[in-house]
Amino acid sequence: MTHPTSADLPAFLPLTPRYQARVWGGDRLAPPAPDGTPIGEAWIADGQSVVSGGPLAGRTVAAVMQAHPAALLGAGQDARDGFPLLIKLLDCRDWLSVQVHPDDAQAREMVGPGERGKTEAWHFLHVEPGAELLAGVQPGTTPQALADAIRGGGILNLSQRHRPQEGDTLFIPAGTLHALGPGLLLYEVQQASDTTYRVFDWDRPASAGRALHLEESVAVTDPARQGELRTAAQTGGLGELVRCGPFTLNGVAGGIEQNTGGRFALVTVVSGTLTLRAGNETLTLDTHQTALIPAATGPYRLDGHGRALVAQPGVGPAESGGSDPSRG
Repeated sequence: MTHPTSADLPAFLPLTPRYQARVWGGDRLAPPAPDGTPIGEAWIADGQSVVSGGPLAGRTVAAVMQAHPAALLGAGQDARDGFPLLIKLLDCRDWLSVQVHPDDAQAREMVGPGERGKTEAWHFLHVEPGAELLAGVQPGTTPQALADAIRGGGILNLSQRHRPQEGDTLFIPAGTLHALGPGLLLYEVQQASDTTYRVFDWDRPASAGRALHLEESVAVTDPARQGELRTAAQTGGLGELVRCGPFTLNGVAGGIEQNTGGRFALVTVVSGTLTLRAGNETLTLDTHQTALIPAATGPYRLDGHGRALVAQPGVGPAESGGSDPSRG
């Protein structure tokens, strides 16, 4: 194995999660916020993540990226665009809003220059009996029928309900109507964007932070998009789970060699404990812990008994899905 090409840049950067209070959140990620609001999200990797150990402890990923842009990000990435990915853990005890996200072109037009769209993927870590989600609308729905349902509050009548299983992966390209339901604990990888258009919020009290965006939703929702499913029965949670323009997502087990391949990698342990090794450097990650591996690290190894998800920036059309997925 080779050592990182920059002596100032460690092979592994462990990251500190940031917890987000959400009205729909649960108790599996962290205790409630001081006002009693449950924690719905742990933001485990993005540009504002803080390095938790090693020589760069206390620095944000954005600061490290500005100091070592090529060594950290790798080929095809521009530090001036900001860190491109955001990874979260979500604990859903109530329905999230029915929502949709724009693609890159729509985000630039509707939000502003330089804005990203939001394509994402979910990998289900725990699914309670009967838990559901919404993804896409009923086949044959016309754009006019979809627009009428969005504006008239009848979107649930057109939405498709699904019951995921633990280990399933659902790819949600921009333009897909979707909502997560109660009883789900999941990993989410997405483009680094906060642009969300809410269609329906389950009649929760309206607030500035949870406003509806009906006309924007009409503009960006694509009735042909249903989400793309890779089931646990197909993958066992290992191998390529999603490949699209913004990112790739792979499941890996302990005892194998990996390589950044010239692109940074975000490794999140989802079961057990794994130790990362490159050259003389090691880092042990427990369940739900994440490390950023700079592109310059190159070959590395995961040892131990456990499973991890590895997200990297992708290549190719942003709307392309996983390899031979079945429709979800």
